[in-house]
Parts: sequence; C-alpha cells; structure tokens
Amino acid sequence: MKGKIAVALLKGVAKLSWPAVQHLGNFIGNCMWWFNTSACKVVQINQEHCFPERSPDQRAILARQTLQGIGKTMVESACAWLWPVDKTLALIDEVEGMEVLEHALASGKGVVGITSHLGNWEVLNHFYCSHSKPIIFYRPPKIKELDELIAQQRVQLGNRVAPSTKEGILSVIKEVRKGGSVGIPADPEPSESSGVFVPFLGTRALTSKFVPNMLKGHKAVGVFLHAIRLPNNHFKVLIEAAPEAMYSDNVDEAVAAMSATIASYVRRWPEQYMWSMKRFKKRPEGEARWY
Repeated sequence: MKGKIAVALLKGVAKLSWPAVQHLGNFIGNCMWWFNTSACKVVQINQEHCFPERSPDQRAILARQTLQGIGKTMVESACAWLWPVDKTLALIDEVEGMEVLEHALASGKGVVGITSHLGNWEVLNHFYCSHSKPIIFYRPPKIKELDELIAQQRVQLGNRVAPSTKEGILSVIKEVRKGGSVGIPADPEPSESSGVFVPFLGTRALTSKFVPNMLKGHKAVGVFLHAIRLPNNHFKVLIEAAPEAMYSDNVDEAVAAMSATIASYVRRWPEQYMWSMKRFKKRPEGEARWY
C-alpha cells in the first residue's frame, strides 16, 4: 500500500507545471522547518559541525534554505523520473566544462562520472546519459514499487543501473575495466572497511575508497559532474576533471582529494546539499556520535 501511494503521489507531482512544482517543493521544505522534523534536526546537527565559523542565526537561515532546497529536489526528481527526457533536459540552461567530459569519453579508458547529493542528480543523470551510456550506481529505496519505478525511469536513454550490492559493485568495476562509463555518488557513508576518515569542511568524514581505487594509476578517467539549481529554478551542469591526487597509489591522499573537491562544491552552494543524510554516523575513534 505504501508503494502504491508513493507512486501515485509522484505521478501527481509530475502533472504539475514547473512553477507549481517549485512552489510545492518550497512548501514541503518550509513544513519540515516549521514542524522541526527529524530531517530538520539532522540538517542542523550536520551544519553545526561543518560550519562552526557561522553564527547560530546564520546557520538557522541556512538550515531553512537547505530544507527548501531538499523539498524542491524531491518534487523535481519526480518530474525527472516521469517526464519525457527532452522535457527535463530543456531545464538545463548552461553547461560548463563540456570539453572535460568529451576528452574523457574520447580517451579510450573507462570513465568514472563522480557526483554528490548536491543540486539535482536526477536531472544530471539524464544529461550524463545523453552523452554516454553509463551504468548508474545507486542505493535502492526500501519501498519495492518505488525502486522498480526509479530503476525503470533512470534507463530511458539506453544506459543501465546497478544497485549498491556486491553484484552491482562488480558490474561497475567490470564496465570501467572494459573502457565503459559509470556514474557514482561519492558521498554516501560507506562501511568502515570500505572507507577512510578524511577532512570534509569543518570535520572529518568516513569516505569511500571505491572511486579512487578504480582511478589508481590512471587506469580510468575521473570526471566530477553536478547539476546546480539556478535562481530561475533551471539548472547549470558543472563538469570538472578529477585532480591529479585522486590517481595516487596512496589511498588516503586520493580519498582526501576527492573529499576536498566535493567540499569545494558544497561550500559554494551549501543550501543545495542533502544535509538531511546522516552522513556522519560513524566517527573517528574516541569521538562522540552526532545522532
């Protein structure tokens, strides 16, 4: 029943006009703020640790803006899943760094598209898949009907998806080794055996070794991609080559370079990051838990 209701709600949102979608997303975010939801509390905890230089009043303003952004991302994603792809792509007003992606795809090596939960990654998915046929790595939602819908809609351009299972991880590695392309969100918290603690904004975060291990020794080409929301509620796609340090044999150095790149984006657009993730569940030894 939950699955059927969730799918029906998504289909209802996708029938709205784009201005109405934005108003709805903003309203959802405000409700999370007004009712001090669990998402609101997680946002505030995360930002308190990551932006210690900001005053409580400044962080309160940022937290509310963040929740409004999360609300927008939620309803925008419903549209990205259910609209014709061309309709979603028409929302991209600007692309910066296209030559970086073109060079990577022409290199003859596997291409690892690296993103984070910043802006709208579902709009980004359509953009990336319109220029390549990657395997998109994702964490499946717990609701079966929702997972089936998302998996189906994310492959509209002939690409494939791989859930974050052992089989999914192997399929991504194989694709890169044979010179294909993949898309990976690099910021979800991994297991302790799969990550290392590295600096992230004002704290340290357990960060996955998965992407750096695939790039090690220039075995593949890394490209950062993000779709940032513009003031007119359309999007700008930003593309950047992975820094040289991410190809290092020293895993701590490589992971730290990846984290620093993601942090640079989050620092520029902090209100567009998914701060409601419990990104910092695991802490370095001796440090108290946050949640």
